[in-house]
Amino acid sequence: MVKTVAVIGSGISGLGAIKACLEEGLEPTCFERSNDIGGLWRFTDEVEEGRASIYKSLVTNVSKEIMCLSDFPMPDDFPNFLPNHKYFEYIKLYAEHFKLLQYIKFKTAVCRVEKHSDFPVTGQWLVTTESNGEKKTDIFDAVMVCTGQHAQPVAAMNTLPDIEKFKGQIIHCQEYKRPIGFDGKRVLIIGMGNTGVDISTELCTRASQVYLSSRQGVWVFPRCGKRGLPNDLGFLSRYNNWISAILPPAVSRWMQKKALNAPFDHGLFNIEPEGSAWKEPLVNEELASRILSGSIMVKPHVSRFLENSVHFADGSVVDNLDIVLLATGYDYSFPFLDESIVKKDENKGSFYKKIIPLGIEKPTIAFIAFILPIGPTMVVAELQSRWATKLFKGLHKLPDTEGIKKEMLKDEQLRKKWFATAENNFRRANYIGYMDDLSADIGVELNIWKLFLTDPVLAWKVVFGPCNPYQFRLTGPGKWDGAREAILTQWDRIEKPLRTRVPKQNPKSHLESLIFWILCFGILLLAIILRW
Repeated sequence: MVKTVAVIGSGISGLGAIKACLEEGLEPTCFERSNDIGGLWRFTDEVEEGRASIYKSLVTNVSKEIMCLSDFPMPDDFPNFLPNHKYFEYIKLYAEHFKLLQYIKFKTAVCRVEKHSDFPVTGQWLVTTESNGEKKTDIFDAVMVCTGQHAQPVAAMNTLPDIEKFKGQIIHCQEYKRPIGFDGKRVLIIGMGNTGVDISTELCTRASQVYLSSRQGVWVFPRCGKRGLPNDLGFLSRYNNWISAILPPAVSRWMQKKALNAPFDHGLFNIEPEGSAWKEPLVNEELASRILSGSIMVKPHVSRFLENSVHFADGSVVDNLDIVLLATGYDYSFPFLDESIVKKDENKGSFYKKIIPLGIEKPTIAFIAFILPIGPTMVVAELQSRWATKLFKGLHKLPDTEGIKKEMLKDEQLRKKWFATAENNFRRANYIGYMDDLSADIGVELNIWKLFLTDPVLAWKVVFGPCNPYQFRLTGPGKWDGAREAILTQWDRIEKPLRTRVPKQNPKSHLESLIFWILCFGILLLAIILRW
Protein backbone atom coordinates (compact mmCIF):
# COMPACT_ATOMS: atom_id res chain seq x y z
CA MET A 1 0.00 0.00 0.00
CA VAL A 2 1.47 3.34 -1.06
CA LYS A 3 1.70 5.86 1.76
CA THR A 4 4.84 8.00 1.37
CA VAL A 5 5.56 9.86 -1.87
CA ALA A 6 8.69 11.73 -2.94
CA VAL A 7 7.91 14.73 -5.14
CA ILE A 8 10.90 16.08 -7.08
CA GLY A 9 10.60 19.79 -7.87
CA SER A 10 8.36 22.54 -6.48
CA GLY A 11 7.31 24.31 -9.65
CA ILE A 12 3.61 24.57 -10.39
CA SER A 13 3.42 20.87 -11.35
CA GLY A 14 5.23 19.86 -8.15
CA LEU A 15 2.84 21.90 -6.04
CA GLY A 16 -0.12 20.29 -7.80
CA ALA A 17 1.43 16.88 -7.09
CA ILE A 18 1.76 17.67 -3.37
CA LYS A 19 -1.88 18.75 -3.22
CA ALA A 20 -3.04 15.64 -5.12
CA CYS A 21 -1.18 13.46 -2.61
CA LEU A 22 -2.87 15.22 0.30
CA GLU A 23 -6.30 14.79 -1.30
CA GLU A 24 -5.72 11.02 -1.36
CA GLY A 25 -4.38 10.84 2.20
CA LEU A 26 -0.79 10.24 1.08
CA GLU A 27 2.28 11.71 2.77
CA PRO A 28 4.29 13.83 0.29
CA THR A 29 7.83 15.07 0.77
CA CYS A 30 8.93 17.52 -1.90
CA PHE A 31 12.61 18.07 -2.66
CA GLU A 32 13.56 21.44 -4.16
CA ARG A 33 17.19 22.18 -5.02
CA SER A 34 16.75 25.99 -4.92
CA ASN A 35 15.55 28.17 -2.06
CA ASP A 36 12.05 28.92 -3.33
CA ILE A 37 9.05 27.53 -5.19
CA GLY A 38 7.99 28.47 -8.72
CA GLY A 39 10.39 26.55 -10.95
CA LEU A 40 10.29 28.02 -14.45
CA TRP A 41 8.22 31.00 -13.34
CA ARG A 42 10.59 32.36 -10.70
CA PHE A 43 12.65 34.92 -12.60
CA THR A 44 16.28 35.49 -11.63
CA ASP A 45 18.93 37.57 -13.37
CA GLU A 46 21.35 34.66 -13.11
CA VAL A 47 21.15 31.35 -14.95
CA GLU A 48 20.93 28.59 -12.35
CA GLU A 49 22.29 25.17 -13.26
CA GLY A 50 19.57 22.55 -13.63
CA ARG A 51 16.73 25.10 -13.48
CA ALA A 52 14.69 26.51 -16.32
CA SER A 53 15.46 30.10 -17.21
CA ILE A 54 13.10 32.82 -18.44
CA TYR A 55 13.55 36.38 -19.67
CA LYS A 56 12.26 39.47 -17.85
CA SER A 57 9.61 40.35 -20.42
CA LEU A 58 8.01 36.88 -20.62
CA VAL A 59 4.20 36.91 -20.65
CA THR A 60 1.96 33.84 -20.51
CA ASN A 61 0.69 32.43 -23.80
CA VAL A 62 -2.57 31.23 -22.25
CA SER A 63 -5.16 33.45 -20.58
CA LYS A 64 -5.83 33.24 -16.87
CA GLU A 65 -9.26 31.56 -17.02
CA ILE A 66 -7.79 28.76 -19.14
CA MET A 67 -4.53 28.25 -17.23
CA CYS A 68 -5.56 28.60 -13.57
CA LEU A 69 -5.71 25.44 -11.49
CA SER A 70 -9.05 23.70 -11.18
CA ASP A 71 -10.12 24.75 -7.69
CA PHE A 72 -8.29 28.05 -7.33
CA PRO A 73 -9.43 30.84 -9.70
CA MET A 74 -7.03 33.70 -10.21
CA PRO A 75 -7.89 37.01 -8.51
CA ASP A 76 -10.34 38.98 -10.63
CA ASP A 77 -8.00 41.99 -10.88
CA PHE A 78 -5.17 39.92 -12.41
CA PRO A 79 -4.62 40.70 -16.12
CA ASN A 80 -5.85 38.14 -18.63
CA PHE A 81 -2.33 37.38 -19.84
CA LEU A 82 0.09 37.43 -16.95
CA PRO A 83 3.64 38.79 -16.89
CA ASN A 84 5.87 36.13 -15.36
CA HIS A 85 6.08 37.91 -12.00
CA LYS A 86 2.28 37.97 -11.79
CA TYR A 87 1.98 34.26 -12.47
CA PHE A 88 4.67 33.63 -9.85
CA GLU A 89 2.49 35.60 -7.44
CA TYR A 90 -0.41 33.27 -8.27
CA ILE A 91 1.80 30.24 -7.58
CA LYS A 92 2.67 31.63 -4.15
CA LEU A 93 -1.00 32.35 -3.40
CA TYR A 94 -1.86 28.76 -4.38
CA ALA A 95 0.87 27.28 -2.16
CA GLU A 96 -0.15 29.43 0.80
CA HIS A 97 -3.89 28.81 0.37
CA PHE A 98 -3.50 25.03 0.42
CA LYS A 99 -0.67 25.12 3.00
CA LEU A 100 1.79 23.26 0.77
CA LEU A 101 5.07 24.88 1.85
CA GLN A 102 5.37 22.72 4.97
CA TYR A 103 5.89 19.64 2.78
CA ILE A 104 8.88 21.10 0.86
CA LYS A 105 12.56 20.66 1.73
CA PHE A 106 14.41 23.56 0.12
CA LYS A 107 18.08 23.56 -0.90
CA THR A 108 17.86 19.80 -1.19
CA ALA A 109 19.02 18.22 -4.42
CA VAL A 110 17.97 14.74 -5.49
CA CYS A 111 21.12 12.84 -6.40
CA ARG A 112 19.77 9.36 -7.04
CA VAL A 113 16.44 7.55 -7.35
CA GLU A 114 16.75 3.78 -7.60
CA LYS A 115 14.58 0.73 -7.09
CA HIS A 116 14.57 -0.87 -3.68
CA SER A 117 15.99 -4.41 -3.59
CA ASP A 118 12.46 -5.83 -3.25
CA PHE A 119 10.93 -3.44 -5.80
CA PRO A 120 9.12 -6.20 -7.80
CA VAL A 121 7.13 -6.94 -4.62
CA THR A 122 6.82 -3.57 -2.85
CA GLY A 123 7.37 -1.02 -5.64
CA GLN A 124 9.45 1.06 -3.21
CA TRP A 125 12.22 3.50 -4.11
CA LEU A 126 15.48 4.61 -2.54
CA VAL A 127 15.83 8.38 -2.84
CA THR A 128 19.25 9.88 -2.10
CA THR A 129 19.35 13.63 -1.49
CA GLU A 130 22.03 16.16 -0.63
CA SER A 131 21.60 19.21 1.58
CA ASN A 132 24.34 21.39 3.07
CA GLY A 133 26.95 18.93 1.83
CA GLU A 134 25.35 15.96 3.56
CA LYS A 135 23.80 13.02 1.71
CA LYS A 136 20.86 11.03 2.99
CA THR A 137 18.88 8.08 1.62
CA ASP A 138 15.20 7.49 2.42
CA ILE A 139 12.68 4.88 1.35
CA PHE A 140 9.49 6.02 -0.40
CA ASP A 141 6.51 4.04 -1.59
CA ALA A 142 6.18 6.15 -4.75
CA VAL A 143 7.91 8.95 -6.66
CA MET A 144 6.50 11.85 -8.70
CA VAL A 145 9.02 13.50 -11.04
CA CYS A 146 8.10 17.17 -11.59
CA THR A 147 11.39 18.60 -12.86
CA GLY A 148 10.04 20.14 -16.07
CA GLN A 149 11.00 20.07 -19.72
CA HIS A 150 13.04 23.27 -19.96
CA ALA A 151 16.16 22.72 -17.87
CA GLN A 152 18.49 21.26 -20.52
CA PRO A 153 19.14 23.64 -23.43
CA VAL A 154 19.63 22.17 -26.89
CA ALA A 155 22.46 24.09 -28.53
CA ALA A 156 22.22 22.14 -31.82
CA MET A 157 25.76 23.25 -32.72
CA ASN A 158 26.33 20.13 -34.82
CA THR A 159 23.45 21.13 -37.11
CA LEU A 160 24.98 24.54 -37.91
CA PRO A 161 27.59 24.13 -40.66
CA ASP A 162 30.95 25.74 -39.93
CA ILE A 163 29.66 27.46 -36.77
CA GLU A 164 33.14 27.05 -35.27
CA LYS A 165 34.43 29.58 -37.84
CA PHE A 166 32.17 32.35 -36.55
CA LYS A 167 34.14 34.92 -34.49
CA GLY A 168 31.19 36.77 -33.03
CA GLN A 169 29.20 36.01 -29.90
CA ILE A 170 27.13 32.80 -29.69
CA ILE A 171 24.59 32.40 -26.88
CA HIS A 172 21.61 30.16 -26.14
CA CYS A 173 18.31 31.82 -25.29
CA GLN A 174 18.63 30.30 -21.80
CA GLU A 175 21.24 33.01 -21.15
CA TYR A 176 19.02 35.82 -22.41
CA LYS A 177 17.45 37.90 -19.64
CA ARG A 178 17.06 41.47 -20.88
CA PRO A 179 17.77 43.40 -24.12
CA ILE A 180 21.05 44.73 -22.73
CA GLY A 181 24.25 44.69 -24.78
CA PHE A 182 22.49 44.43 -28.15
CA ASP A 183 22.30 48.13 -29.08
CA GLY A 184 23.40 48.70 -32.66
CA LYS A 185 24.23 45.02 -33.18
CA ARG A 186 23.31 42.79 -36.09
CA VAL A 187 21.69 39.73 -34.52
CA LEU A 188 20.73 36.38 -36.00
CA ILE A 189 18.17 34.36 -34.03
CA ILE A 190 17.97 30.69 -35.01
CA GLY A 191 14.66 29.11 -34.14
CA MET A 192 11.12 30.35 -34.63
CA GLY A 193 9.38 29.00 -31.55
CA ASN A 194 7.72 31.15 -28.92
CA THR A 195 11.01 32.09 -27.28
CA GLY A 196 12.82 32.95 -30.50
CA VAL A 197 9.99 35.15 -31.76
CA ASP A 198 9.46 36.84 -28.38
CA ILE A 199 13.13 37.72 -28.13
CA SER A 200 13.29 38.88 -31.76
CA THR A 201 10.36 41.30 -31.32
CA GLU A 202 12.00 42.70 -28.18
CA LEU A 203 15.56 42.94 -29.53
CA CYS A 204 14.59 44.58 -32.81
CA THR A 205 13.87 47.82 -30.88
CA ARG A 206 17.51 47.94 -29.78
CA ALA A 207 19.55 46.10 -32.40
CA SER A 208 20.41 47.65 -35.76
CA GLN A 209 18.90 44.59 -37.48
CA VAL A 210 17.42 41.28 -36.37
CA TYR A 211 17.37 38.24 -38.68
CA LEU A 212 15.06 35.36 -37.78
CA SER A 213 16.00 32.01 -39.29
CA SER A 214 13.53 29.15 -39.54
CA ARG A 215 13.80 25.81 -41.26
CA GLN A 216 10.08 25.00 -41.18
CA GLY A 217 8.09 28.17 -40.60
CA VAL A 218 5.36 28.62 -38.02
CA TRP A 219 1.70 29.51 -37.50
CA VAL A 220 1.11 32.63 -35.40
CA PHE A 221 -1.80 32.79 -32.96
CA PRO A 222 -2.51 36.29 -31.57
CA ARG A 223 -3.43 36.74 -27.92
CA CYS A 224 -6.09 39.26 -28.81
CA GLY A 225 -9.20 37.83 -30.49
CA LYS A 226 -12.70 39.04 -31.34
CA ARG A 227 -13.82 42.15 -29.45
CA GLY A 228 -10.35 42.30 -27.93
CA LEU A 229 -10.95 39.26 -25.73
CA PRO A 230 -8.35 36.51 -25.24
CA ASN A 231 -8.25 34.42 -28.40
CA ASP A 232 -7.91 31.11 -26.60
CA LEU A 233 -11.33 31.51 -24.94
CA GLY A 234 -12.94 30.62 -28.25
CA PHE A 235 -10.22 28.36 -29.60
CA LEU A 236 -10.19 25.97 -26.61
CA SER A 237 -13.86 25.02 -26.43
CA ARG A 238 -15.59 21.65 -26.48
CA TYR A 239 -17.75 22.74 -29.40
CA ASN A 240 -14.71 23.58 -31.55
CA ASN A 241 -13.03 20.35 -30.48
CA TRP A 242 -16.09 18.31 -31.50
CA ILE A 243 -16.22 20.01 -34.90
CA SER A 244 -12.51 19.29 -35.46
CA ALA A 245 -13.02 15.65 -34.44
CA ILE A 246 -16.03 15.14 -36.74
CA LEU A 247 -14.53 16.73 -39.83
CA PRO A 248 -11.94 14.91 -41.96
CA PRO A 249 -8.48 15.88 -40.62
CA ALA A 250 -7.52 17.60 -43.88
CA VAL A 251 -10.66 19.77 -43.75
CA SER A 252 -10.11 20.57 -40.08
CA ARG A 253 -6.53 21.66 -40.71
CA TRP A 254 -7.64 23.72 -43.72
CA MET A 255 -10.16 25.56 -41.53
CA GLN A 256 -7.52 26.18 -38.86
CA LYS A 257 -5.09 27.52 -41.44
CA LYS A 258 -7.78 29.78 -42.87
CA ALA A 259 -8.50 31.19 -39.41
CA LEU A 260 -4.81 31.72 -38.63
CA ASN A 261 -4.27 33.44 -42.00
CA ALA A 262 -7.07 35.93 -41.30
CA PRO A 263 -4.93 38.46 -39.37
CA PHE A 264 -2.13 38.24 -41.96
CA ASP A 265 -1.16 35.93 -44.82
CA HIS A 266 1.60 33.65 -43.53
CA GLY A 267 2.58 32.73 -47.09
CA LEU A 268 3.00 36.38 -48.04
CA PHE A 269 5.18 36.92 -44.98
CA ASN A 270 7.24 33.84 -45.92
CA ILE A 271 6.69 32.03 -42.61
CA GLU A 272 3.99 29.47 -43.50
CA PRO A 273 5.06 25.95 -42.45
CA GLU A 274 5.78 23.55 -45.30
CA GLY A 275 4.03 20.22 -45.71
CA SER A 276 0.93 18.85 -44.04
CA ALA A 277 2.40 18.19 -40.56
CA TRP A 278 0.69 20.45 -38.05
CA LYS A 279 2.94 22.42 -35.73
CA GLU A 280 1.74 24.00 -32.51
CA PRO A 281 1.06 27.69 -33.28
CA LEU A 282 3.18 30.21 -31.45
CA VAL A 283 1.47 33.05 -29.59
CA ASN A 284 2.57 36.54 -30.61
CA GLU A 285 0.94 39.69 -31.95
CA GLU A 286 4.02 41.79 -32.79
CA LEU A 287 5.83 39.65 -35.35
CA ALA A 288 3.81 40.73 -38.40
CA SER A 289 4.22 44.45 -37.68
CA ARG A 290 7.96 44.04 -37.06
CA ILE A 291 8.36 42.24 -40.38
CA LEU A 292 6.35 44.97 -42.09
CA SER A 293 8.64 47.62 -40.62
CA GLY A 294 11.74 45.69 -41.71
CA SER A 295 13.17 45.57 -38.21
CA ILE A 296 12.91 41.77 -38.41
CA MET A 297 13.94 39.96 -41.57
CA VAL A 298 12.83 36.35 -41.95
CA LYS A 299 15.44 34.02 -43.44
CA PRO A 300 15.55 30.30 -44.34
CA HIS A 301 17.84 27.86 -42.57
CA VAL A 302 21.58 28.46 -42.40
CA SER A 303 23.83 26.78 -44.99
CA ARG A 304 27.18 27.87 -43.48
CA PHE A 305 29.00 30.39 -41.32
CA LEU A 306 32.13 32.38 -41.99
CA GLU A 307 34.13 34.55 -39.57
CA ASN A 308 31.66 37.45 -39.56
CA SER A 309 28.94 36.40 -41.96
CA VAL A 310 26.27 33.78 -42.51
CA HIS A 311 25.00 32.16 -45.71
CA PHE A 312 21.42 30.93 -46.02
CA ALA A 313 19.81 28.15 -48.02
CA ASP A 314 18.33 30.61 -50.55
CA GLY A 315 21.80 31.93 -51.42
CA SER A 316 21.47 35.18 -49.50
CA VAL A 317 24.30 36.38 -47.24
CA VAL A 318 24.41 38.59 -44.17
CA ASP A 319 27.75 40.25 -43.50
CA ASN A 320 29.06 41.99 -40.38
CA LEU A 321 27.03 39.75 -38.10
CA ASP A 322 27.72 40.36 -34.40
CA ILE A 323 25.65 37.86 -32.42
CA VAL A 324 24.04 34.46 -33.00
CA LEU A 325 21.31 33.63 -30.52
CA LEU A 326 20.21 29.99 -30.45
CA ALA A 327 16.49 29.63 -29.74
CA THR A 328 16.77 25.92 -30.48
CA GLY A 329 14.70 24.71 -27.56
CA TYR A 330 15.18 22.39 -24.64
CA ASP A 331 15.26 18.69 -23.89
CA TYR A 332 14.52 16.78 -20.72
CA SER A 333 16.64 14.26 -18.88
CA PHE A 334 16.67 12.45 -15.56
CA PRO A 335 20.29 12.33 -14.34
CA PHE A 336 19.15 10.88 -11.00
CA LEU A 337 17.54 7.84 -12.65
CA ASP A 338 19.00 4.74 -14.25
CA GLU A 339 18.49 4.87 -18.02
CA SER A 340 16.70 1.52 -17.95
CA ILE A 341 13.71 3.07 -16.16
CA VAL A 342 12.84 5.49 -18.95
CA LYS A 343 13.63 4.62 -22.55
CA LYS A 344 13.03 7.86 -24.44
CA ASP A 345 11.20 7.35 -27.72
CA GLU A 346 9.55 10.40 -29.27
CA ASN A 347 7.97 8.27 -32.01
CA LYS A 348 6.40 5.23 -30.34
CA GLY A 349 6.33 6.69 -26.86
CA SER A 350 8.01 6.40 -23.47
CA PHE A 351 5.12 6.55 -21.04
CA TYR A 352 1.65 5.01 -20.69
CA LYS A 353 -0.84 7.91 -20.73
CA LYS A 354 2.33 10.03 -20.99
CA ILE A 355 2.80 9.45 -17.23
CA ILE A 356 3.96 5.91 -16.31
CA PRO A 357 7.17 4.51 -17.89
CA LEU A 358 6.55 1.51 -20.10
CA GLY A 359 7.62 -1.91 -18.87
CA ILE A 360 8.06 -1.01 -15.21
CA GLU A 361 7.15 -3.86 -12.82
CA LYS A 362 5.23 -1.67 -10.36
CA PRO A 363 3.63 1.61 -11.49
CA THR A 364 4.85 3.60 -8.50
CA ILE A 365 6.72 6.34 -10.37
CA ALA A 366 4.91 9.07 -12.31
CA PHE A 367 6.35 11.70 -14.65
CA ILE A 368 4.28 14.86 -14.43
CA ALA A 369 4.09 17.56 -17.13
CA PHE A 370 6.37 15.85 -19.68
CA ILE A 371 3.78 16.62 -22.31
CA LEU A 372 3.21 19.25 -25.01
CA PRO A 373 -0.56 19.79 -25.22
CA ILE A 374 -2.24 22.36 -27.45
CA GLY A 375 -3.34 24.03 -24.26
CA PRO A 376 -2.05 24.85 -20.75
CA THR A 377 0.54 22.35 -19.53
CA MET A 378 0.05 23.28 -15.86
CA VAL A 379 -3.62 22.29 -15.98
CA VAL A 380 -2.74 18.97 -17.61
CA ALA A 381 -0.08 18.43 -14.92
CA GLU A 382 -2.65 18.91 -12.17
CA LEU A 383 -4.99 16.27 -13.62
CA GLN A 384 -2.04 13.94 -14.27
CA SER A 385 -1.18 14.18 -10.57
CA ARG A 386 -4.76 13.36 -9.56
CA TRP A 387 -4.66 10.38 -11.95
CA ALA A 388 -1.27 9.18 -10.64
CA THR A 389 -2.13 9.43 -6.94
CA LYS A 390 -5.34 7.47 -7.47
CA LEU A 391 -3.27 4.84 -9.28
CA PHE A 392 -0.88 4.71 -6.32
CA LYS A 393 -3.85 4.21 -4.01
CA GLY A 394 -5.22 1.38 -6.13
CA LEU A 395 -8.39 3.30 -7.01
CA HIS A 396 -7.83 2.43 -10.68
CA LYS A 397 -5.44 0.05 -12.36
CA LEU A 398 -3.32 -0.16 -15.48
CA PRO A 399 -4.49 -2.53 -18.21
CA ASP A 400 -2.52 -5.68 -18.97
CA THR A 401 0.38 -5.69 -21.45
CA GLU A 402 -1.92 -6.16 -24.42
CA GLY A 403 -4.18 -3.37 -23.22
CA ILE A 404 -1.23 -0.99 -22.86
CA LYS A 405 -0.11 -1.83 -26.42
CA LYS A 406 -3.59 -0.98 -27.70
CA GLU A 407 -3.57 2.32 -25.81
CA MET A 408 -0.16 3.25 -27.21
CA LEU A 409 -1.33 2.41 -30.74
CA LYS A 410 -4.46 4.50 -30.18
CA ASP A 411 -2.30 7.44 -29.08
CA GLU A 412 -0.14 7.06 -32.18
CA GLN A 413 -3.23 7.09 -34.42
CA LEU A 414 -4.59 10.18 -32.66
CA ARG A 415 -1.30 12.00 -33.18
CA LYS A 416 -1.44 11.16 -36.88
CA LYS A 417 -5.00 12.48 -37.00
CA TRP A 418 -4.42 15.74 -35.11
CA PHE A 419 -0.90 16.58 -36.30
CA ALA A 420 -0.66 14.67 -39.62
CA THR A 421 2.34 12.72 -38.34
CA ALA A 422 3.34 10.55 -35.39
CA GLU A 423 7.07 11.11 -35.88
CA ASN A 424 9.08 12.86 -33.18
CA ASN A 425 5.99 14.14 -31.38
CA PHE A 426 5.05 11.63 -28.68
CA ARG A 427 4.60 14.37 -26.10
CA ARG A 428 2.07 16.19 -28.30
CA ALA A 429 -1.58 15.84 -27.35
CA ASN A 430 -4.98 17.25 -28.20
CA TYR A 431 -5.70 19.10 -24.96
CA ILE A 432 -9.41 18.47 -24.45
CA GLY A 433 -9.29 14.88 -25.69
CA TYR A 434 -6.38 14.02 -23.40
CA MET A 435 -8.01 15.67 -20.36
CA ASP A 436 -11.26 13.81 -20.95
CA ASP A 437 -9.35 10.54 -21.30
CA LEU A 438 -7.65 10.99 -17.91
CA SER A 439 -10.82 12.21 -16.22
CA ALA A 440 -12.73 9.13 -17.43
CA ASP A 441 -10.14 6.86 -15.78
CA ILE A 442 -10.61 8.47 -12.37
CA GLY A 443 -14.36 9.05 -12.44
CA VAL A 444 -14.48 12.83 -12.92
CA GLU A 445 -15.53 12.97 -16.58
CA LEU A 446 -18.59 15.09 -17.35
CA ASN A 447 -21.72 13.51 -18.77
CA ILE A 448 -22.61 16.39 -21.08
CA TRP A 449 -26.00 15.04 -22.17
CA LYS A 450 -27.08 14.44 -18.58
CA LEU A 451 -25.87 17.93 -17.70
CA PHE A 452 -28.12 19.44 -20.40
CA LEU A 453 -31.10 17.75 -18.69
CA THR A 454 -30.17 18.65 -15.11
CA ASP A 455 -28.45 22.04 -15.51
CA PRO A 456 -28.89 23.40 -19.06
CA VAL A 457 -27.41 26.82 -18.27
CA LEU A 458 -24.17 25.24 -17.01
CA ALA A 459 -24.16 22.70 -19.85
CA TRP A 460 -24.37 25.50 -22.44
CA LYS A 461 -21.39 27.28 -20.92
CA VAL A 462 -19.41 24.04 -20.66
CA VAL A 463 -19.94 23.14 -24.33
CA PHE A 464 -19.87 26.52 -26.06
CA GLY A 465 -17.73 28.47 -23.61
CA PRO A 466 -14.03 28.11 -22.80
CA CYS A 467 -12.92 24.67 -21.64
CA ASN A 468 -11.52 25.87 -18.36
CA PRO A 469 -10.11 23.71 -15.53
CA TYR A 470 -13.16 24.06 -13.29
CA GLN A 471 -14.97 21.58 -15.53
CA PHE A 472 -12.83 18.79 -14.06
CA ARG A 473 -14.02 19.59 -10.53
CA LEU A 474 -17.77 19.51 -11.21
CA THR A 475 -18.31 15.86 -10.37
CA GLY A 476 -16.77 12.71 -8.97
CA PRO A 477 -13.88 12.31 -6.50
CA GLY A 478 -12.26 15.64 -5.68
CA LYS A 479 -15.41 17.57 -6.59
CA TRP A 480 -15.15 21.27 -5.69
CA ASP A 481 -18.36 22.97 -4.59
CA GLY A 482 -17.25 26.26 -6.13
CA ALA A 483 -16.68 24.85 -9.64
CA ARG A 484 -20.15 25.72 -10.99
CA GLU A 485 -19.98 29.26 -9.65
CA ALA A 486 -16.47 29.71 -11.07
CA ILE A 487 -17.73 28.77 -14.55
CA LEU A 488 -20.78 31.05 -14.32
CA THR A 489 -18.70 34.03 -13.14
CA GLN A 490 -15.66 33.60 -15.38
CA TRP A 491 -16.57 36.53 -17.62
CA ASP A 492 -16.60 38.86 -14.60
CA ARG A 493 -12.97 37.94 -13.94
CA ILE A 494 -12.12 38.31 -17.63
CA GLU A 495 -13.63 41.80 -17.89
CA LYS A 496 -12.62 43.17 -14.46
CA PRO A 497 -8.96 43.97 -15.28
CA LEU A 498 -10.06 45.75 -18.49
CA ARG A 499 -12.32 48.18 -16.65
CA THR A 500 -9.61 50.41 -15.20
CA ARG A 501 -11.16 53.63 -16.51
CA VAL A 502 -14.84 54.29 -15.91
CA PRO A 503 -16.05 56.75 -18.58
CA LYS A 504 -18.54 59.45 -17.66
CA GLN A 505 -22.06 58.53 -18.58
CA ASN A 506 -23.49 60.60 -21.42
CA PRO A 507 -27.09 61.61 -20.56
CA LYS A 508 -27.79 62.13 -24.26
CA SER A 509 -26.92 58.52 -25.07
CA HIS A 510 -29.38 57.30 -22.42
CA LEU A 511 -32.08 59.51 -23.94
CA GLU A 512 -31.36 58.21 -27.44
CA SER A 513 -31.56 54.65 -26.19
CA LEU A 514 -34.86 55.35 -24.44
CA ILE A 515 -36.34 56.92 -27.62
CA PHE A 516 -35.17 53.93 -29.66
CA TRP A 517 -36.90 51.41 -27.42
CA ILE A 518 -40.09 53.55 -27.24
CA LEU A 519 -40.17 53.58 -31.07
CA CYS A 520 -39.64 49.81 -31.20
CA PHE A 521 -42.47 49.27 -28.71
CA GLY A 522 -44.72 51.65 -30.64
CA ILE A 523 -44.09 49.85 -33.94
CA LEU A 524 -44.77 46.49 -32.30
CA LEU A 525 -48.01 47.80 -30.75
CA LEU A 526 -49.13 49.30 -34.09
CA ALA A 527 -48.44 45.98 -35.84
CA ILE A 528 -50.60 44.14 -33.32
CA ILE A 529 -53.46 46.65 -33.69
CA LEU A 530 -53.39 46.49 -37.50
CA ARG A 531 -53.35 42.67 -37.37
CA TRP A 532 -56.52 42.66 -35.32
